[in-house]
Amino acid sequence: MLPLIYSAPMIRIDNLTLQRGPLRLLEQASLTIHPGQKIGLLGTNGAGKSSLFALLLGNLSADAGDCRLPADWRIAHMRQEIEALERRAVDYVLDGDQRLRQLQARLAEAEARHDAHALGSLYAELEAHGGFSADSRARSLLAGLGFSSEQCEMQVGEFSGGWQMRLNLAQALMCPSDLLLLDEPTNHLDLDAILWLEDWLKGYPGTLLLISHDRDFLDAVVSHIVHVEGRQLNLYRGGYSQFERTRAERLSQQQAAFEQQQAQRAHMQSYIARFRAKASKARQAQSRLKALERMQDLAPAHIDSPFEFEFREALQQSSPLLDLRDGELGYPQRTILHNVKLQLAPGARIGVLGPNGAGKSTLIKTLAGSLPLLAGELTRGEHLSIGYFAQHQLDSLDPEASPLLHLARIAGGEREQNLRNFLGGFDFRGDRVEQPVRHFSGGEKARLALALIAWQRPNLLLLDEPTNHLDMDMRHALTVALQAFEGAMLLVSHDRALIRATTDELWLVADGQLQGYEQDLDSYTQWLTQFRQQQQRNLQPQSNTAPRVDAREQRRQAAELRQKLAPLKKTVDGLELQLAKAQQQLTGIEQQLADSSLYQAEHKGRLKTLLADQADCRQLIERLEADWLEALEALENLQAELEA
Repeated sequence: MLPLIYSAPMIRIDNLTLQRGPLRLLEQASLTIHPGQKIGLLGTNGAGKSSLFALLLGNLSADAGDCRLPADWRIAHMRQEIEALERRAVDYVLDGDQRLRQLQARLAEAEARHDAHALGSLYAELEAHGGFSADSRARSLLAGLGFSSEQCEMQVGEFSGGWQMRLNLAQALMCPSDLLLLDEPTNHLDLDAILWLEDWLKGYPGTLLLISHDRDFLDAVVSHIVHVEGRQLNLYRGGYSQFERTRAERLSQQQAAFEQQQAQRAHMQSYIARFRAKASKARQAQSRLKALERMQDLAPAHIDSPFEFEFREALQQSSPLLDLRDGELGYPQRTILHNVKLQLAPGARIGVLGPNGAGKSTLIKTLAGSLPLLAGELTRGEHLSIGYFAQHQLDSLDPEASPLLHLARIAGGEREQNLRNFLGGFDFRGDRVEQPVRHFSGGEKARLALALIAWQRPNLLLLDEPTNHLDMDMRHALTVALQAFEGAMLLVSHDRALIRATTDELWLVADGQLQGYEQDLDSYTQWLTQFRQQQQRNLQPQSNTAPRVDAREQRRQAAELRQKLAPLKKTVDGLELQLAKAQQQLTGIEQQLADSSLYQAEHKGRLKTLLADQADCRQLIERLEADWLEALEALENLQAELEA
């Protein structure tokens, strides 16, 4: 049964039963949503949140009961797929306003017919619809989500998957709507884009349904929480923190909840007792004390969580762990951070802040060793053991290996049952622990990557957006594990709750520099607003005598560069493929030449042929490498010119 359309100005769900295959998601569930309400939709993975969105969009039928929507409501939603790869980014966003596109098409037809009467009427409609300001509004949305003015002119297909999702979000916000459905909109955003989105949604006049695992974001935006639990839709008044307290009060009445909470508190108190008296650890102990106060409210709300783990204690320490002097960080064609000086001692707990593109990930990559230092001196401690988490590492997991096999490869002969017990803390249990990861969701891959790090006893954690794709329960478990972690940590995250709960010190990356940030996280939002305003002022012409920049000519030149970029990239990719094949062929020849029987007299002819093939193959590889290096240099120079 599809959603019913009726005249009452609210959404009514009555005795709804929703089933996907053999799994019953909702059973006789009821809910009323009033116009203008902003609601956060929570629930474990697979509880039915996305299915409820599909039902409201008319893409899914109810098995029983009613789901009624007002007849005249316009619905906008953030799509998960991407289309129109050859569209300009700004045009792709404008496509979200279908009424605008219809009016523009009718205008073009009327102009072709030279129909003055129709043109007058259509121009009036376009003005009433806000069509003349649509382009600037679309560009404003893109700017808020972190796109530069040059990126507005790029084609959709030129962006990475995360930035394409930002385009889908901008397209949904561009669509005039009475009901806005957003499923994990902050997953691919950094903190400054999230703060902008918060402000935008606060001013949104329609009804909002939001799926998110970012507690601060929910607290800032929503007025109610709907928790999908026990196949029911349970409505709570207030934001996420109020929901957590209300649910905690109910769950804490259960004896099991009380006992587990006490165990967690005892673990924290043990740390405080051990280190509070030590000057070197006093700051960390104070942080744990604050976290312990918060835990009294938070822990019971997650008592039925399937996640419970810790980072295994490092066997050795070095002091300092890392020492960087006069560092120049970035890429061969572009230095991003200058004259960086830092020292990481055992127990340091640092949150890294900074606007989009300032160099936070560049800093983490360089310290992790995945990005070479351009200049300066980086000294690593003798016993340094780094646990590095970044989103691209999820792609490096072996798609054919199971969680158990991934862990066994690094566990050095550990008993299988111990490995299974450890993975169980990350909710890999039963058959799931032996299934290949190619079928895993992004959240499951992130959990596995964290499990592999936790097993290896790091004394320094370098974490770049570790909470992407993690649900509330897993975020809470990660928070508790990081609070108990006794090593050093450098954290980049858009999850403000995680930063507050696990770090003692803040660093700021901005304007090519790294420096300590003495204010708190709340003050950072004000700093970021001022930083944006200053950037806008810097973009303004300094005087009327300054030469005018021809925007159309700039776009034309940029388009020409992008046209050259595609064939160059194709050439580089083709040469890489040829080089790989040639190297594979050389390996095969050399394996044959390693056969000692080949050097007997009766095989003289075959030996001569193989030696000639070996020489030809080496010459081919040398030529391909030279061509590849030349094409790669041309590609990098063109990319740098496009970014300039």
